[in-house]
Amino acid sequence: MSRIVDSFPRKINTLDPVFITMPDGVRLAATIWLPEDAEADPVPAILELIPYRRRDGTVFRDMKMHPYVAGHGFACVRVDIRGSGDSEGMLTDEYTEQEQRDAEDIIAWLAAQSWCTGAVGMTGISWGGFNALQVAARRPPALKAVIALCCSDDRYADDVHYFGGNLLTEDGMWSSFMLGMNALPPDPQIVGARWREMWRERLEAISCWSEIWLRHQRRDAYWKFGSVSEDFAAIDIPVYAISGWDDTYFNAVPRLMQGLKGPKKGLIGPWSHAYPFLGAPGPAIHYLKQAIRWWRHWLVGEDTGIMEEPAYTVLIKDPHRPAQFYPDHPGQWVGEPSWPTPSVGVQRLYLNTTGLAMEPATGPVMRLKSPVTAGRDCGRYGGYGGEVPDMAGDQRREDGLGLCFETEELDDDLTLLGAAAVELELASDQPQATIIARLCAVWPDGVSTLITWGRSI
Repeated sequence: MSRIVDSFPRKINTLDPVFITMPDGVRLAATIWLPEDAEADPVPAILELIPYRRRDGTVFRDMKMHPYVAGHGFACVRVDIRGSGDSEGMLTDEYTEQEQRDAEDIIAWLAAQSWCTGAVGMTGISWGGFNALQVAARRPPALKAVIALCCSDDRYADDVHYFGGNLLTEDGMWSSFMLGMNALPPDPQIVGARWREMWRERLEAISCWSEIWLRHQRRDAYWKFGSVSEDFAAIDIPVYAISGWDDTYFNAVPRLMQGLKGPKKGLIGPWSHAYPFLGAPGPAIHYLKQAIRWWRHWLVGEDTGIMEEPAYTVLIKDPHRPAQFYPDHPGQWVGEPSWPTPSVGVQRLYLNTTGLAMEPATGPVMRLKSPVTAGRDCGRYGGYGGEVPDMAGDQRREDGLGLCFETEELDDDLTLLGAAAVELELASDQPQATIIARLCAVWPDGVSTLITWGRSI
């Protein structure tokens, strides 16, 4: 099928389906948005490789994004991962060796097409951000740059499975979601008469991925594979890392900014788990224009000025009272030349029995035995923000269930940017225990807004 869209600087054709054959004979299904004159005037290619079914799962989002970018001089290529959507083969887990090898083969195929200049970029949000970083670490020759959104560099310590050594409820949710997704059939209109056979093969091979993840409750080789934080030096191409403060994965952006040695940019806005041009809470930004500037700089060789702008841009949110969803997060954008940045210092406070203070003070041993109901008001891990009521509410009940340390009323505004950390000396009368630390802003009437939190066992 071919469809022409002509409202962009370059008219484009939408090619679907396109089947890309892997070395083992498995065919992967793709949709390609391509300038119609690309044979005469070749363009770079931008790959998004995810398992969420390009023709029904992500089609409406894709149509808002890929045709726009393609119309500005790129081939946008959306591929169903092996075993998903209309692609042949089996999908047995997330971020597998096979998935990464397939990505390398797709990139080589794209670079060899007559309509491609030979330069390829890779992008994606969530799963697509993870594998863009993972494939970048494998250094396929044609891959020249990456935009990775709402993803993590650390599969064990900062994903939806374990956090601070604790099993997350999101692990079971995510496994259930993928179980249902993997049970869906391919489209008979695309794969033809084989659709029933392909579906039966999927159903017979399907499994609950939590069975795998629960067998790896420590940071072992399973989690290290695909965690680019294990060796940031493996990535030597430019990376643009993007997330939002209401997303699960914003911690990865400053870590990538600090760990990567090549060209890089970081952006954190107010959004949850969404592309910034669709972002909620607002304000949204015209992300696609920014992405095109990045791609034109690194894939075309055009000086768009993007690398002369601040390397690390973040929205500093204005103080706000707690709510379980926000339509927007007012604030101000700030730009820093790097991360860490010399313009941000460290302030150390001590957990004294009389409260948080600039100087330590001796006092009696403090004891804690929180009920199992603690944590109910801290919001969902992996929340999606916007109009979904899954953000943290008023923390006063939570404050009363733990040891609470407060500063005196602040004389001036305090701007926070960076990762809060707490060091504790403690002893437990149980062989295992979970410690959760929360940082909150307290309003004059006592209402408590959660700023950030962390935990460990």
